Amino acid sequence: MGKMHETAAQIFINAFLANNFVLAMFLGLCPFIGVSGKLETAVPMGVASTFVMLVASLCAFGINILLAHLDLEFLRLIAYIVIIASTVQLVEMVLKKYSPSLFRALGIYLPLITTNCAVLGVALFQTARDYDFIQSITFAIGAGAGFTLALVLMASVRERLQLSDVPAVAQGTALSLMLAGILSLAFMGFAGLGG
Repeated sequence: MGKMHETAAQIFINAFLANNFVLAMFLGLCPFIGVSGKLETAVPMGVASTFVMLVASLCAFGINILLAHLDLEFLRLIAYIVIIASTVQLVEMVLKKYSPSLFRALGIYLPLITTNCAVLGVALFQTARDYDFIQSITFAIGAGAGFTLALVLMASVRERLQLSDVPAVAQGTALSLMLAGILSLAFMGFAGLGG
C-alpha cells in the first residue's frame, strides 16, 4: 500500500529540506511574506500551520480510504477543504480565547491558513503518493517543520535588515522578494537529499 521503499526519515528530510513547501515548491507564499516580519509572529504562525497540516493529513488519510471504498474519489478536494477550514476555525477560537494578543498580531493571516496552498498540498501530495498512515504523519510534520523553518529564517533576516542601511529602492516588498529568492536558491542546494 504506499511507497514502502521510502523510509520515514527520507520522507521527513524530503519535506523539511529538499522539497521545502515554501522555498522549493513555492507554496504558502502569502503567510511567508506577510507574517515573516518578526520572529514573535513567525514562530506561532509556523506552529499553527503545522498543527493544521497534521490534522488535515490525518483526516485526509481517513477520508481518502472512505471515499475510495464508496467510489467517491471525486469528492476528495471538497472534503479536504472542509477539514482544513474546520481545523483553522478551531485554532482561531483557541488563540482568541487563550492568547488574544497573538490572535491580533497574526491578523488576517490566521484565517488565511484555510486557503494556504501548502496545507492543501500536504493532503493532496500524500494521497497522490499513496502514503500509509505513518508516512502521512511524517510527511505532514516534515512539511510543517519546513514551513516553520522558512518563516523563522525569513523573519530572522528581515529583523536584522531593519538595523541595516538599505537603499530606498530596495526597501519593503522588493527586499522581501529578493530575500525569498536568495533563501530559495540556498534551499535548492538540498535537492536530491531526500532520496
